Amino acid sequence: MNGPAVIERSGALHHGSRRPLLEVADLQVEFRTSAGIVRAVNGIDYALEEGEALAILGESGSGKSVSVRAVMGILRDPSCAVRGSIRFRDQELLGADDALLRRTRGERISMVFQDALSALNPVMSVGDQIAEMFRTHRGTSWTEGRRRAVELMERVAIPDARRRVDAYPHQFSGGMRQRVMIAMAIALDPEVLIADEPTTALDVTVQAQIMDLIMDLRRERGMSMILITHDVGVVAEVAERLIVMYAGRIVEQGRTTDVYDAPAHPYTKGLLASIPQVDRRMDHLDAIQGTPPDVLAMPSGCAFHPRCPYAAERCRDDVPALRRVREGREAACHFAEAIVNGR
Repeated sequence: MNGPAVIERSGALHHGSRRPLLEVADLQVEFRTSAGIVRAVNGIDYALEEGEALAILGESGSGKSVSVRAVMGILRDPSCAVRGSIRFRDQELLGADDALLRRTRGERISMVFQDALSALNPVMSVGDQIAEMFRTHRGTSWTEGRRRAVELMERVAIPDARRRVDAYPHQFSGGMRQRVMIAMAIALDPEVLIADEPTTALDVTVQAQIMDLIMDLRRERGMSMILITHDVGVVAEVAERLIVMYAGRIVEQGRTTDVYDAPAHPYTKGLLASIPQVDRRMDHLDAIQGTPPDVLAMPSGCAFHPRCPYAAERCRDDVPALRRVREGREAACHFAEAIVNGR
């Protein structure tokens, strides 16, 4: 099989006529460890438009969570190096001073973390933690902050909010703790909500309730959203556009419906093949063979080639560029045109 001619990239894809709200360019995140340098994110580009819901999909270790933590400016460990550009409404956030980051985090860009029990302060009541958002950013009194905390707890459907405002995180179930995290995230009416695996460790029924709540709030408040997930099924229901990450790189991106109808990268194709189909009988699910690569010993060439059924000799030597394969579609595979066309 001969590889297609390389089409040069022109930067992060912009879609439709909406204004780019958040632009990430050549984002790189490295961690210095005793075993060597871990390149968790290796040069990614994307744009989030106003009112858009964008999903970033990939297995654990793909770099998706690290990339949004870099956007939030919370990778402050001395062992971590972040390079590239992160622009919010044309204002550079990477390298910005603490004052600008404080004004941006919470007020303009907010995040729901995947482990609410770890993210919440165990020695403060949930009401005080929500109220602190208003006290810190709006200068309100604790009395006013507490009143707003009750309102937010009621909005995210926490029963008996007026009594439970004084309860502590360990006194809530996992689903209710996640609702507290969502209340904190929307408290200051941010323009961008980042939800990092918001349904991790919750049962299926509660997962659906939490995702329904997030989407209702997004529509109600007109927020843009970035959803980080490994759940292929969730993406189809909530995101207009999809980014697929593997080994710290973007391997495919485009409109969710287009990607699901005709994936252009063998990794995306493998992820979609692993989903049960309710409209037909399936004797087994197709799984992607092998495991994600060791971050300290990445394969040469395409990082996916040891697991890829399409791999050829060039895949072992040449790193495929992320390039246009169709209008509004990009993929990083030497054989993307053949794959997207079903060959």
